[in-house]
Amino acid sequence: MDLREELPGDRLAVREVHLRAFGDHGLVVADLVDTLRNTIAPDNGLSLVAEHDRQVVGHVMFTRSLLDSPRRLVEVQVLSPLAVMPELHKRSIGSALVRHGLGILAERTTPLVFLEGDPGYYSRFGFGPAGDLGFRKPSLRIPDHAFQAIKLPAYEPWMTGTLVYAEPFWRHDAVGLRDPDA
Repeated sequence: MDLREELPGDRLAVREVHLRAFGDHGLVVADLVDTLRNTIAPDNGLSLVAEHDRQVVGHVMFTRSLLDSPRRLVEVQVLSPLAVMPELHKRSIGSALVRHGLGILAERTTPLVFLEGDPGYYSRFGFGPAGDLGFRKPSLRIPDHAFQAIKLPAYEPWMTGTLVYAEPFWRHDAVGLRDPDA
């Protein structure tokens, strides 16, 4: 398996990974990826693919958001989404993508990475409950246990506050959980 930055020719394959991995929610996630891709600039964001037998089988994206800190706004990254072809789950592809991405971001000036996800999965990378680390979630629809963060070497203790998601997450209604009965 090879891990590398996404190339323009990977777009359709990445879209297919998300459509298959997220089932009924796949279209929302694939559309979000297409929008977020346009926000990534060199040294500010990251889109990585896992390739097996010359096929894209996994994808992770890290994109710029803001931490509304008492001192000033801080540029942070949000890990979202992460997807692997369903037939290749449990083969450490997602783990390899996350670890590789965090390694790259740690070498940059990124102080923090946030996500919404399963603590049982993401704790293996060093993510912990963001609320316990002094951060406030951007939406009440995000379950407390799912709101997670990891501090990278550029983190400083004064960096606390509220995560402010980039606009595409709101436009695609990809923040927190929606109550279908509401």
